[in-house]
Amino acid sequence: MTATETTAPRPDFASIRRLVEEPMQAVDRLILDELRSEVVLINQIGHYIVNSGGKRLRPMLLLLAAEAIACTQPHKVTLAAVIEFIHTATLLHDDVVDESTLRRGQETANALWGNSASVLVGDYLYSRSFELMVSVRSLRVMEILSRTTTAIAEGEVLQLLNCNNPATTEEDYLKVISRKTAILFSTAVQLAAVLAEAPAAIEQGLKDYGLHLGIAFQLIDDALDYRAKPEELGKNLGDDLADGKPTLPLIYAMAHADAAQAEILRHAIEQGDRDAFRDVFAVVQATDAIAYTSRRAVEEADKAVAALTVLPDSVYRQALIDLARFSVERNF
Repeated sequence: MTATETTAPRPDFASIRRLVEEPMQAVDRLILDELRSEVVLINQIGHYIVNSGGKRLRPMLLLLAAEAIACTQPHKVTLAAVIEFIHTATLLHDDVVDESTLRRGQETANALWGNSASVLVGDYLYSRSFELMVSVRSLRVMEILSRTTTAIAEGEVLQLLNCNNPATTEEDYLKVISRKTAILFSTAVQLAAVLAEAPAAIEQGLKDYGLHLGIAFQLIDDALDYRAKPEELGKNLGDDLADGKPTLPLIYAMAHADAAQAEILRHAIEQGDRDAFRDVFAVVQATDAIAYTSRRAVEEADKAVAALTVLPDSVYRQALIDLARFSVERNF
């Protein structure tokens, strides 16, 4: 069954989370415990970011995958917290690089405390995540997470190189989001298999699931930048355009626009011109770029679902399938 071949109702994110509510609560407690510092500003910013309305999707994926393969290792809670710390650190750094002022409907940490504090607290969270992963005492776990953080950094730099470049291709874009976003999804579910010492086929299947799910998730994020309401999206519409980021809707529109339309896009990308958002939006709409981006997201979600055939049937496997559906049906 694919992410779209179903007559079931839209998946309920809250009901999926309830399947792993007890370990998720343990993850939340561990996160709060590990955020404690003698430095007051670290406590303030760390708690503000962690409690600012995030879905905790990545740690939840790890816990669902662990249940799907009957992993009873208590370290799954520790690694779920590590994944969330790494994700939160990247958000802090992203908002500084992008000069963002709004995330999840709230002011960003850099808007409240300044860029320097945000970068340094992001560094602190990376350090805490490595302290936690060492406590698992698994060289394999450390290798995977080390490679993951390296890939995320590479993705950030690749994105920076693509900024204000209207010649960016879909292939270039996919390289960025695979490293910058999707790899942490992939690592989260792979770690469940590593902890359970699962067969190689199951580990690879979960790893593939996470990668395709992460790509689908980011594709929809980029489509929402051109179709969602700001109060639903939790950030300012046109932020990516203002940053000069050539996301897939813009890349596709550039390739299918007429000369006059392409010039509008080229200028907006090169200048990072938020004021051109209305004109850019008209071109994106006219070229069906949002619909194309959504179709590509569904293709990735279907690949994610197909990768789960290595798992036995269970409510947890179904929850992972439902999350693939959720990733492409959401409005936020």
